[in-house]
Amino acid sequence: MKIEDIDISNPEKTIFPDREITKLDLVNYYEKIADKMLPYLKDRPLTLQRFPDGIDTNGFYQKNAADYFPDYIERISIETKQGKNTQVICNDKKTLIYLANQGVVTFHTWLSKKDELQKPDKVVFDLDPPKNAFEKTKDATRKIGEFLKNEGKDAHVMTTGKSGFHIWYAVKRTKDFDERREEIKELAEKMKEKHPDIITTATRKNKRDDKVFVDYLRNAYGQTSVCPYSLRSIPSAGVATPIRWDELLKIEKADHYTFDNIFRRLGQKD
Repeated sequence: MKIEDIDISNPEKTIFPDREITKLDLVNYYEKIADKMLPYLKDRPLTLQRFPDGIDTNGFYQKNAADYFPDYIERISIETKQGKNTQVICNDKKTLIYLANQGVVTFHTWLSKKDELQKPDKVVFDLDPPKNAFEKTKDATRKIGEFLKNEGKDAHVMTTGKSGFHIWYAVKRTKDFDERREEIKELAEKMKEKHPDIITTATRKNKRDDKVFVDYLRNAYGQTSVCPYSLRSIPSAGVATPIRWDELLKIEKADHYTFDNIFRRLGQKD
């Protein structure tokens, strides 16, 4: 069986046992979502989360481009503390399908693009909920959205498909990660000061007092965030899904949108 001229290996292998989603289903999902997802992937180095034997087995994160990846897979050389690493960039549907066929379930993108790796073009706040407190997390998300709007930021919100929400906004590529992070840290601290009853920036879980953790630390060179429309490696096959701010109230859980209903949502939106 071929999709985009790629031989699909082991198409009947089960990737999500609870949903009986196979490798072929996984590849078909990414083939179908490609037009929505590729703009978010464009020109960004990737960390690939692979589960070639299904999500109930030990998967792994892959930052390097494997030697056996075909020549049409775009690569970029990355400076690291250890030297250099070669990572994948996915700018076309064929690459996306090839990677899905390799058992990539989730795609994580850099916050900068290949031509200015040291300078981010987006800022991300990852809202991590306390246990069994999703409504509190929604409230914190709404308050942070209002705060950022008052700060002049055109902020967007996304369900992560797994636990909480991401809030992000675009920035001009005028500062490197270290310079930008100081500004972001200041914003996060102001959020906490404005809503101390619900928001924390404490990195240690035992210091969070059942508050919503605003993680701003991923705004750093080489760090990543989950790409919109990526599947997540959880039994429900949640999908990281951009939403409008006025949709926030109706979101019931972080995996509100899944493999099973995402295209219905996109059909309604279109």
